[in-house]
Amino acid sequence: MKKHNFSAGPCILPQSVMQKASEAIVNFNNLNLSLIEISHRSKDFVEVMENARNLSLELLGLQGKGYKALFLHGGASMEFLMVAFNLLEKKSAYLNTGTWSDKAINEAKLLGNIVEVASSKDHNFNYIPKNYTIPSDVDYFHCTSNNTIFGTQINDFQKTAVVKVCDMSSDIFSRQMDFSQFDLIYAGAQKNMGPAGTTLVIIKEDILGKVSRTIPSMLDYQVHIEKDSMYNTPAVFPVYVSMLTLEWLKNLGGISEIEKINNKKAELLYSEIDKNPLFKGFVSQKEDRSKMNATFNLTDSSLENQFNTLWTEAGINGLKGHRSVGGFRASMYNALPLESVQVLVDVMKELERTA
Repeated sequence: MKKHNFSAGPCILPQSVMQKASEAIVNFNNLNLSLIEISHRSKDFVEVMENARNLSLELLGLQGKGYKALFLHGGASMEFLMVAFNLLEKKSAYLNTGTWSDKAINEAKLLGNIVEVASSKDHNFNYIPKNYTIPSDVDYFHCTSNNTIFGTQINDFQKTAVVKVCDMSSDIFSRQMDFSQFDLIYAGAQKNMGPAGTTLVIIKEDILGKVSRTIPSMLDYQVHIEKDSMYNTPAVFPVYVSMLTLEWLKNLGGISEIEKINNKKAELLYSEIDKNPLFKGFVSQKEDRSKMNATFNLTDSSLENQFNTLWTEAGINGLKGHRSVGGFRASMYNALPLESVQVLVDVMKELERTA
């Protein structure tokens, strides 16, 4: 029986996607060859790449608006550097809301001056800073929409006339918004699309070509755009699984439909955290709570072994919190069923009943 997978990443995937992906490993498109054996230049895989890129733009509502979709190597961590290489001429602005934005800042500092417009580091990133000012003289502004480790999520993106970059690794395709407010979006696949190994980059092409430095080919977005994400051999299997997941999402009704389901999951779990005296949420302000990653602790640490036993016996996986926060973290990505959240809530109620 499939476990209830609350792992923060690699993520849970739809069972229909897992089935199709497993079949493709053995025999892809009735070629009597595996997906991972065929050439990435073959007609069969080129169709996969084109479909994955087109679906990404379609689901985000960005088709025909000057954006390109890329599937690249290196994870979101590579994008920390690539963003700066391609966009940072003199100075850029960053909002620091967690470990990953902190790392992005450190990479960008290698190439120019960085203005940290606000940070929640003073309280171990348990809130989203508000009312900060984005300078008008920067090359771009960078933020992280959802913070997997700490369980915070930006719900109000400040408007700015400067180029806006967003790391959406852990909540992309999970909620509807005006994605055209961003000039560049990037996301590692392993949080809400597929297995680790590829990174989706959505970029407005007219923001490129503004820096004076020579950009190494592998780090140059324009090179990858011109080569249709095939400047070098792409991560064939992760791209294919991401395509299947995007097809699954489209067939479900798109982002607007999955958002309704995600809201129900988050409401169910946070309601229990708030009313159960044995649990306390990590995030200080409710409006900053992530709908993808709920972080919480026990109010009585002596109950930890009992709680661990209960959720393990219930078939739950991946509930341990990150070492930076401790406690527990329930990651509720798109493919996690509402029923799995109910199982966790039932366990929390059982702990309250028996403790």
